[in-house]
Amino acid sequence: MRIVTLVLSLPTGNGTVRQRVWRALKALGAASLRDGVYVLPDEEQHRAAMRNVEADVVQGGGTAHVLLSAAPDPTTLLKLFDRGVEYDALLAEIADTRRQLDARKDESGLLKRVRKLRRAFTELASIDFFPGPAQTHVGNALTELEHALARALTPGEPGAASGVIQRLRMEDHRGRQWATRQRPWVDRLASAWLIRRFIDSEATILWLEKSGDCPGQALGFDFDGATFSHVEGRVTFEVLLASFGLDHLGLLRLGQTVHYLDVGGIPTPEAPGLEAMLSGLRATAPGDDALLEQASLLFDGLLAHFNSEAAVR
Repeated sequence: MRIVTLVLSLPTGNGTVRQRVWRALKALGAASLRDGVYVLPDEEQHRAAMRNVEADVVQGGGTAHVLLSAAPDPTTLLKLFDRGVEYDALLAEIADTRRQLDARKDESGLLKRVRKLRRAFTELASIDFFPGPAQTHVGNALTELEHALARALTPGEPGAASGVIQRLRMEDHRGRQWATRQRPWVDRLASAWLIRRFIDSEATILWLEKSGDCPGQALGFDFDGATFSHVEGRVTFEVLLASFGLDHLGLLRLGQTVHYLDVGGIPTPEAPGLEAMLSGLRATAPGDDALLEQASLLFDGLLAHFNSEAAVR
């Protein structure tokens, strides 16, 4: 394996450049061999990033050189890029947040904290060039925390069932009555929109006060025991996509946003805006049918946006 090395000397009188360079190297995950010598695994994006830092240093009055060389022995390399301390600190924050959740302390405020933890984990994983058990362990703990918080904030949120998602024929699921819990949030709203737009255009949506009230002939979704609900790591919207072979890029990208807003996970750029608009609609819509009608316009627009982006690529 090869490494890309940045050797630099910064001017002592330019604190702005020193701070900017330090932040850039930290964000890249560069390891320090000694003062003024930083290394990254030799990949094209790392070469480009190091050259950008090199140019910044030179422009700021310092000296810098980017070099390519063979890596030290594997043991030394693993030690250089060991993220164990950072993962331990993140795991401690996750554990502390879980204790607060179990004590029912400010559950709504914990949502911001958990999302911050997810961003921190994503950033750390992106510079964990030699991932091992620590990344898996912390990732699993964070996912469990996100699911626990989702259950606390939205009572009745379904648990994730195990099993394989079977491929189904749309022809067998048309002109049906579909049922889910009333006062829907993002997964139920997006799933109801998906059903009417792509699976069953004549679908009747029944909003249940209790999931146990679901009629026997109805196709239930997004509650425990429903025909369609969470499976393994997928929320109901994603299960419907997989069940009916709806693998369009735009729908898959929408599924990522729905997943994040429903149970957490990797953030998407569109999530905050969609969450804010759905929250506003949920607070002002006169009923669940009206809420779905208004939310459907948002999902239509977001899908069109994703599709137009895909067409440009």
